[in-house]
Amino acid sequence: MNIVKRPHRTNLIRFAARHPEVVVLSADLTSSCEADLLRDQRADQFLSLGMAEQNMVSFAGGMAREGLTPWVHTFAVFLTRRTFDQVAMSIAYPNLRVRLVGFLPGITTPGGVTHQAVDDLALMRVIPNMTIIECGDATDDETVLEVAQAVDGPVYIRMLRGLVPRLFPADQALVLGRCRELGQGEDVAVLTSGICTEEGLRALAALRSRGLAATHLHVSTIKPFPQSQVLDALAGVRGGVVVLENHSIIGGLGSAVAEVMAEAGLGLPLVRLGLQDVYAQGASREYLMAKHGLDAAALVCAIEGLVDADFGVPAEELTADVTAPDEGRVEDL
Repeated sequence: MNIVKRPHRTNLIRFAARHPEVVVLSADLTSSCEADLLRDQRADQFLSLGMAEQNMVSFAGGMAREGLTPWVHTFAVFLTRRTFDQVAMSIAYPNLRVRLVGFLPGITTPGGVTHQAVDDLALMRVIPNMTIIECGDATDDETVLEVAQAVDGPVYIRMLRGLVPRLFPADQALVLGRCRELGQGEDVAVLTSGICTEEGLRALAALRSRGLAATHLHVSTIKPFPQSQVLDALAGVRGGVVVLENHSIIGGLGSAVAEVMAEAGLGLPLVRLGLQDVYAQGASREYLMAKHGLDAAALVCAIEGLVDADFGVPAEELTADVTAPDEGRVEDL
């Protein structure tokens, strides 16, 4: 297994050293959001504003007006749901260079509905001027900072923390507005984002070995949506499209794909896998992904329905290692 330990933590130090205009803001979740090393080593680029997220976001807007680039760190649910008005009015309306880094997206936390950001993409997508990026692996985590820093306006990032798999080679940086193309085929198209891309890789590896020809896109830029690339990928598909995301099926990646397909008049069946307009609950990530149909088994089932086939994939095959082969150890950054 190629797993990276807390990739954002050390990468943030390197990034801040290259950009003296960057100031990292925290809301009493400094260690939980992997900003503690920066706090300890580059104190002049760090501020803790306490458990007052609305104030922190408004404060960030003021800093951006003075030429600094604030990087706001907190849990995604607090950064979007709790501060929606401040994000919209203090940051997005004046189109300020503020970076909002949201941790624990979707059901990556066992903390229950108060901590599970299952609607953050929907909230951020509706705000004008907002760029939205979702990280899916350690390489995305390590390269997203420079990508976001180059955007002339506000950016919301769904960031992964802790032990993060490396699915993509370390030298293949995330590119704003481009999907990672992970496979081509005419039977079905699968679009995944965030933690669901690892599940997609497992499911499609098993299905391809049984003859399925599948297109697979990892979507990291949620807004502005890579419309042309997505439509090109779907153009030759016969069986249908499946979207797998760590979010409500309302307002996230599945909605973006549905909108693009409808506007283009693309008459293909579309299956949206995600939270089906429900709240989750406190439990392990693996349990929640299985219960709510966000895992490889759910994807296999959806594809079998589209192509009217039973591939007979055993459960143990859907737990295979799909991490990038360039490292064979746990990286302790």
